[in-house]
Amino acid sequence: MKTPVNLQPKTHMINQTIFKNVKKVAFLIVFIALSLNTNAQTVRASAGRAEFIEVEKNVKLHITDLGEGKPVVLIHGWPLSDAMYEYQYAELIQKGYRVIGITLRGFGQSDKPYGKYNYDVFADDIKVVLDKLGVEHATIGGFSMGGATVIHYVAKYNAAHIDKMALFGAAAPVWTKRDDFPYGLWSKEDVNGLITLNNTNRPQLLENFGKIFAANETTVSSGMAAWLGGINWQASAYAMGQCLATLRDGDLRPDLKKIKVPTLILHGTQDKICSYDLAEQTHKLLANSKLVPLEKSGHALFIEEREKFNSELIKFLESQAVVHKN
Repeated sequence: MKTPVNLQPKTHMINQTIFKNVKKVAFLIVFIALSLNTNAQTVRASAGRAEFIEVEKNVKLHITDLGEGKPVVLIHGWPLSDAMYEYQYAELIQKGYRVIGITLRGFGQSDKPYGKYNYDVFADDIKVVLDKLGVEHATIGGFSMGGATVIHYVAKYNAAHIDKMALFGAAAPVWTKRDDFPYGLWSKEDVNGLITLNNTNRPQLLENFGKIFAANETTVSSGMAAWLGGINWQASAYAMGQCLATLRDGDLRPDLKKIKVPTLILHGTQDKICSYDLAEQTHKLLANSKLVPLEKSGHALFIEEREKFNSELIKFLESQAVVHKN
């Protein structure tokens, strides 16, 4: 039997056609896959928010930005980070608020550059963050040194971006006693001793503060204490020392007299770090403020009486307090 002479050429043509079709299908599959991947990446990116914001060259701050709704900006105390508000974030998000925690330079996951660590620098950093986030009509709150920082921010920038202020165990109006301010628990000499201990035995300094952080040994669990201790160890030793000097020398009485926005003051009556009489003096100097004592709390009021702390803060957020700006 003879083989047709034109069979080989036809077979070759068929093979070429199949090869071309396979290439087209393969190209189409790759194109679709790449398109799907690109779209997936776009969706993920659009849902994300910046976790670090640059406030100046070589300095980025860690930001917690969660939830939707009216913004609440929270500033931590010494030597913690914005992570301290974990159990405020959870409830505020559930109540329909957007929470923005700012970790100050030198602490937590924020950059820790050499330079100044004072209320002016911290206030400037907060202003940059709120400018970049486009935040408006927020409530800003601060704990301990963070409370002092918030006071200076509101006074320096005439309540830019914010309508209300909240202070939690704030180190204000003055943290150290002086001739015209016989309140509080610390003298300047006491704080000098803390700075020396920071520079020679920081573990002992943190242990000492841990012992007086709560009202007593039962109001903060060992697990919570260990959690807070872990946050403390993220701080720069240099920043800690510089901030102690700022706490020692700061006087926020002139700032408080400038502030007219509605203010909530939450303070533990058993506070052994920022005594309750500081809250009373701050209340006197703030024209539009409300002081709420937390009778079972020391300095760890945000944990010791978490339910009352959160409910009083949310009640304040929901209130129709009149906003007075200078």
